[in-house]
Amino acid sequence: MISFLGIIFIFAVGFALSSARTRINWRTVGGAFALQALIGGFVLYTSVGVEVLNGITTFVQNIIDYGKAGTSFLFGPLSDLSRAENIGFIFAFQVLPVIIFFSALISVLYHLGIMSIIIKIIGGGLKKLLGTSSPESMSAAANIFVGQTEAPLIVKPFIPTMTRSELFALMVGGLASVAGSIMAGYASLGIDLKYLIAASFMAAPAGLMMAKILEPEVAEPNQTLSDLKTDAETYANIFDAAASGAASGLKLAVNVGAMLLAFIALIAMFNGIIGYFGGLFGAQDLTLQAILGYLFQPVAWLIGIPWAEANLAGSFIGQKVVVNEFVAYLDFVKYKDELSISSQAIITFALCGFANLSSIAILMGGIGAMAPKRRPEIARLGLKAVLAATLANLMSAALAGIFLSLA
Repeated sequence: MISFLGIIFIFAVGFALSSARTRINWRTVGGAFALQALIGGFVLYTSVGVEVLNGITTFVQNIIDYGKAGTSFLFGPLSDLSRAENIGFIFAFQVLPVIIFFSALISVLYHLGIMSIIIKIIGGGLKKLLGTSSPESMSAAANIFVGQTEAPLIVKPFIPTMTRSELFALMVGGLASVAGSIMAGYASLGIDLKYLIAASFMAAPAGLMMAKILEPEVAEPNQTLSDLKTDAETYANIFDAAASGAASGLKLAVNVGAMLLAFIALIAMFNGIIGYFGGLFGAQDLTLQAILGYLFQPVAWLIGIPWAEANLAGSFIGQKVVVNEFVAYLDFVKYKDELSISSQAIITFALCGFANLSSIAILMGGIGAMAPKRRPEIARLGLKAVLAATLANLMSAALAGIFLSLA
C-alpha cells in the first residue's frame, strides 16, 4: 500500500530537517508513533473501537444539536436546513453559532474542573508513555479540546523558561490540532464528525512526535506535573463561565467569518487575474486551486489517495497550508462526491489541523503575549512549526488510509 511509502517519506522529511539528528530521542518518537497508530487502529479497524468512536460521535453530535435551540431562537428558519431549503446553506446562521455555543460549554467544563481532570489524566499518560516533559504533555492533551491560543494557558507560567524544544512542541501541538468549537463548525459543514474526533486524538501524539524529530531536546526540562495550574478558578460562577465563553466564542466566530469573507474574495480576485493572463496562452481555466492541485498531487498520492483523485485532493491540502483549513473544508464539501469514500476519510484527517501560514501570526500574538521575550524565537520557529504540524496531519491521514483499507 502506498500509505506505507508515505509514512516513510514523512519520517524522512522530518529527519532531514531536524536541527539535531543525533539528539533525537527515538523512544519518544517511536512511542508517539505507536500511540498514534494504536489510537487510529483501535477506532478505525477494531469492531470495539468503531463502536466506541460511533458512541462518542453520537454524544458530541447530540451536544451540537442542543446548540440549535439557541440559533433557532435567534434566527428562526435561517438556522434550520430543513426549513430553509429555498434559502440555501447560510454559513453565518448555521455554522458560526455552533462555535459560540461550544466555546461557552467548554468554559463551563473548565470552571467545573471536568476539563482540567481530563487534561491532567491524558497529559500524565503522555508524559509517562513518551518521556516528554509535563508542560509539553499537558499542552498536547489540552489541544485535543481547545485551540492553539487557549491550550498554552494551561502552562502559561512555564512558557518564559521553556527549553527551545518544549516551546516548539507547544507550537506544533497547537497547529496539528483543532479547537473543539471549530471542530463542531466543521461538522456543521457536513464533514464526517467521527473522523474529526479520531483525528483530534491522534494529533496529540503526532504533534509531539514531529516536534521531537525536528527540534530534539538538547537541554534539561525541570518542570513537574504537580506545579501546573489552570485558570479555571478565575470565573465567579457557572454563569460567569458560560457568559465569558460565549463572548470568547463570539470573537472567534466573527474572526472566522471575517477571515473567510476576505480570503474567499481574495482567492476569487486572484483566480480572475491569473485566469485572464492564462487565457492569453490558452489556459483560461487556470486557478489557484488548480495550481495547488498539481503541486500537492504527489503528497495526496503518498498518503493513500489514488492518483486519479490525487489532483483534486492535493488542491484541498494546498489550500489548507497556504490559506487555512476552513477554506479547504468548504471547497472539500463542494467536491467531495467526486472522491471515493476512502479518499474522503483520508482528506478529512489531512485537513484537520491549524497548520497554515497565517497561524504563525496567531502563535506570535497568543504565545508571544504570554512570554514577550520569546516572541522573536516564536517567529523564527513559526515556519518550521507549520511544516512539523502539516507532517503530523499527513501522518494521521496515511495511517487512517491503511486502517480503513484493512477494515
